[in-house]
Amino acid sequence: MNSSSSTNQALTPVPESDRVFGWHEHASLWFSLGVGLLVMQVGAYLVPSVGTRDAAIAIICGSIIGAGLLAWVARTGCRSGLSSAGLIHRTYGSHFARLPVILNIVQLLGWTTFEMVIMREGTTAIANQAFGLELSGTLGVIVITLFWGAILLALLAGSMIKLVRKLIARFALPLVILSLLWLSWQFLVLLNEQGLSAVWDRPGNGQMGLFSAMDLVIAMPISWLPLVADYARHGRSTKGALGGTWLGYAIANIWCYSLGVIIVSVAEPDAGLVNALLLAQGGLVALGLIMIDELDNAYGDLYSGSVSTHSLLPKWSIKRWGMTLAVISMVFATVLPIHTLEPFLLMLSSVFVPLYGVILGRHGIGTGAIADNRKRADWSAATIWILGIVCYHSVGHWAPGLGSALPTLAFTFLLAFGTRSAATRITS
Repeated sequence: MNSSSSTNQALTPVPESDRVFGWHEHASLWFSLGVGLLVMQVGAYLVPSVGTRDAAIAIICGSIIGAGLLAWVARTGCRSGLSSAGLIHRTYGSHFARLPVILNIVQLLGWTTFEMVIMREGTTAIANQAFGLELSGTLGVIVITLFWGAILLALLAGSMIKLVRKLIARFALPLVILSLLWLSWQFLVLLNEQGLSAVWDRPGNGQMGLFSAMDLVIAMPISWLPLVADYARHGRSTKGALGGTWLGYAIANIWCYSLGVIIVSVAEPDAGLVNALLLAQGGLVALGLIMIDELDNAYGDLYSGSVSTHSLLPKWSIKRWGMTLAVISMVFATVLPIHTLEPFLLMLSSVFVPLYGVILGRHGIGTGAIADNRKRADWSAATIWILGIVCYHSVGHWAPGLGSALPTLAFTFLLAFGTRSAATRITS
């Protein structure tokens, strides 16, 4: 750790006396973060590719595995009291760690911008459907972006702890569950009218195999790996962090992916996901609540991005960095063709699968404290990470049917675990 770590909140473990999250808070937070229109859209993409039966298998297995990996990192963050940036520093060395931390900040800015675009497009659809307003022009884009950005700024000005314990756990979560229940009922009725067996037996077009579909499902929880420790470090127990994160996210992921599958199975061929939701009875209210829930996804990205930025530049507080990154995201959401940037964001995500494979290999097993890494660069960890990136893309190119995430995680974990130093073995 560098010399500024004594005043660096991101690199200093949270004292046990300040940890307030129990099982319920972890589960509420990660259920809420697991709900999103983007998840439903990916679920809708699975059916024509692999068919309904294989899509269901991929969703259940991929969600359990992906959420389990997320929970494993949560346990490691809770056990150590370290943020994601702190775990990266202690694994890769104080100087080399700056590279993955900067990449994490870039991807978090990108995903926040993407979330803001999704909220803007949903707002535009709701305004058009409910009030006949056309807000897709330049002025409409600016006004709606500023509206959601202002709400994010207000949330970032407050306490993350209070937001999770009071707003999400007590109010937002019940409303989101009710909206999902309502939408599920509406589309299950339509599904039943079309015939369950006919939909269940619908074949895919062969664009994707079962393991590739599972890889796509796992991609969602894995995209949260660089964030989970920033929240889990505030947990009171490792069991609560592990169990709450795993159960909360797995249920949300399975539900939203499945809802996407159901919607695409019963909707008109040319209807988009948002329009299909709006056409359902009560869909306007339900979609509005899900749109509001998208806020916590954007907030989660910004808060974690601010923790990572603070780890590099600790003179500014986490709160100040969060509000700064929110303004930058508002500008990006207004001027960038964000949908064309999605492949770039997904490519960046491939960097973090091996990154956390190494972290779990070095520190994911054990109950003791995680030793400080006083090296400027841990070259064995760095080399395994780079080899992992090569592995991820090589598997995707040469054996796409296997999926890239799980082989890469296994490869980097085993190498990192086998090359742990004696000090790491003792403290872990």
